[in-house]
Amino acid sequence: MERGLDVDGLSIAEERNRGKQVNVADRRMHTSSEVQCQNDLHTEDFCLLEGRSRKQLAVSFNGPTRDEMFDRVLLFSEHKPMGDGIVLRETMTNKSTRNSQNDQGRTSARGRTRGKKQQNKEVVDLRTLLIHCAQAVSVSNHTLASDILNIIRQNCSISGDDTQRLASCLVDCLEARLDGTGSQLYRKLMTTCRNAVGFLKVFQLCLAVNPFQMAPYFFSNKTILDVSKGKPKVHIIDFGIFFGFQWPSLFEKLAKREDGPPKVRITGIEQPHPGFRPDQMNKNTGHLLAEYARMFNVPFEYQGISSKWETIRIEDFHIEEDDVLIVNCIYRMEHLGDETVSINSARNKVLNTIRMTKPKVFVHGVVNGLYSTPFFLTRFKEVMYHYSALFDILDKTVPRDNEARMILERDIYLCSILNVIACEGSDRIEKPEGYKKWKSRNLKAGLEQLPLNPDIVKVTRDIVGQYHKDYVVGEDDQWLLLGWKGRILKAISTWKPNDSFDGD
Repeated sequence: MERGLDVDGLSIAEERNRGKQVNVADRRMHTSSEVQCQNDLHTEDFCLLEGRSRKQLAVSFNGPTRDEMFDRVLLFSEHKPMGDGIVLRETMTNKSTRNSQNDQGRTSARGRTRGKKQQNKEVVDLRTLLIHCAQAVSVSNHTLASDILNIIRQNCSISGDDTQRLASCLVDCLEARLDGTGSQLYRKLMTTCRNAVGFLKVFQLCLAVNPFQMAPYFFSNKTILDVSKGKPKVHIIDFGIFFGFQWPSLFEKLAKREDGPPKVRITGIEQPHPGFRPDQMNKNTGHLLAEYARMFNVPFEYQGISSKWETIRIEDFHIEEDDVLIVNCIYRMEHLGDETVSINSARNKVLNTIRMTKPKVFVHGVVNGLYSTPFFLTRFKEVMYHYSALFDILDKTVPRDNEARMILERDIYLCSILNVIACEGSDRIEKPEGYKKWKSRNLKAGLEQLPLNPDIVKVTRDIVGQYHKDYVVGEDDQWLLLGWKGRILKAISTWKPNDSFDGD
């Protein structure tokens, strides 16, 4: 039986028949991004997955750091859907129409034959099989688990429908856990080169078909514009700045202020990266943002901090007395250690640091996931349900042969799922919590929740309304909620220090 995931010579498991060499036909983690990487002029400029290179060498910009593609993607407007989204919707509609016409054109005899075959195929319930397999893996029943994995592999596909594609990811990850190679494989994946333009295409795809990035960026940027109105200096501390894709559109709006743009200082915080220059990716982000600031004549200063977030001190931010201070963290705090790693968790330490900086506002966006539990089987079910929604989104909005979709599913989603399923202890960093749990954490850290701005909520609803009809937006306990078909996947809210807090 062939195994489905192979990275740099590390396969999930040996061929059951050791007399044969493992041959992974798909080489799933390389089929999309690395082929593109070979043909891309920007291959060595940037790396995906937080800038980590294959040889763990620092990455740098060679030549221009922005071009027409960067401008088209990063200078997005919340008031109109991206043209790419319209094209994709038309493509999906045309394919649906063609499929319907093809179905009607089949003869009744062939239809009956195909119907019988389809009926036999549908007997295989991939989700139930996956849960049974996870149960076998949880008790280290290798024989039963391997048998079920074999059945799943025969019925899943990286190019099939959403259920088949997710099953293909999950079966890879279950195999890694069964064979005890999860952490090693995850580290390999995290040091595999990804090109910047490939990632930009994924970002472009997400903006086009999914409001989960556009909506929080608008929410955050509009909040910053409101609290800094008329002020000469704005200081943004961005926990998890990544490539800084949120900020060019803010520069554009600040440049249009009646009294002129303020002086903007961004402190971009990331984790240190392997190699000799752990802060190089952060410096690259600063160079990119500086170019956009110059483009809009916005006075700009950038400070990068590449460090474990829980070790950062307030003085490291160099906050000035007349700064309008904003702290921003969108979908990244769930990567910090929780109480299963340390009683005084990194999450609580960072929240305490944020409170002590005394920001005007703290914008907090979270992944509303319930798969942080230490109990494997519960965690497996929750991550399967969560990603079922994400894969369903792509299947309803993006053609199955779309290159950026393949990169998103087989590079980014698979890497995260692998960490949840096949890693334990300090190696498991994907630990999202529900927004209600985050509210409890924030309150205990001495933060006070601010009410949602009705105007921002209204525009956010308008933004979501431009996308697929199955997206949902709601409010609960001063959180703005974003979801798909009733499942809440993201949440965002605003906070400030509680002046009456008397904790440490």
